[in-house]
Amino acid sequence: MGRNNWFEFKHFRIEQQKAAMKVGTDGVLLGAWTRVNGARRVLDVGTGTGLIALMIAQRSDAVIDAVEIDAVACAEAKYNFEQSGWSERLSVFHSDFQRFAEMPENSYDLVISNPPFFVNSLRSRNKALSVARHNDFLSFNQLISGAWKCLCSSGRLCVIIPFSSCIEFRESARLAGFYLVQQTNVLPQSGKAPKRVMLEFNVEPCYPSENELSVLDENGDYTEEYKMLTRQFYPAF
Repeated sequence: MGRNNWFEFKHFRIEQQKAAMKVGTDGVLLGAWTRVNGARRVLDVGTGTGLIALMIAQRSDAVIDAVEIDAVACAEAKYNFEQSGWSERLSVFHSDFQRFAEMPENSYDLVISNPPFFVNSLRSRNKALSVARHNDFLSFNQLISGAWKCLCSSGRLCVIIPFSSCIEFRESARLAGFYLVQQTNVLPQSGKAPKRVMLEFNVEPCYPSENELSVLDENGDYTEEYKMLTRQFYPAF
């Protein structure tokens, strides 16, 4: 099997033969960065192959539900869950998030998402890839309002999005009733402008913090901070 069809982590394996979106740095960053302390039930929105859900399962004792609109990706996530050591705590639902959020069976301590974020950009001929990458089927406002419906009174929402969308997302979250807890600006390389941002919100007033994380150093090697964050997952670290 080709490298593009699977990805081996330290404690689980991702099969991605058919899913449109493969394992990427964004998902790994969010799965490693998100605080999981106190989370007993977690919802992963747009799980794809199940990467983030599996990372949260490894880092916690939480029961994790995952939602995925694409049938092929949903089936692949189900397979990856079943092959992991945490299968009894992982479930995947084939549904769009808007419908799922209208009648959630559970109240969640944490909603986490690496959402589709391209707007009005060139579509791929691969329909599944377009659904996974473009926010036609799940806008930021729909993600935020759905998360609000699914979270318990002390719940949190964590996302990774383009840095260029940070102000828009923060304002939409504020209008929905969320408060920013933490913002980490992700630099692809030290000295470069941030390309991604990870945001954590909760439903109670707080004083937010902001920091930054560089994936690569000036020489193109992984930074120590990135290695420390992802060490429990990547075999090379």
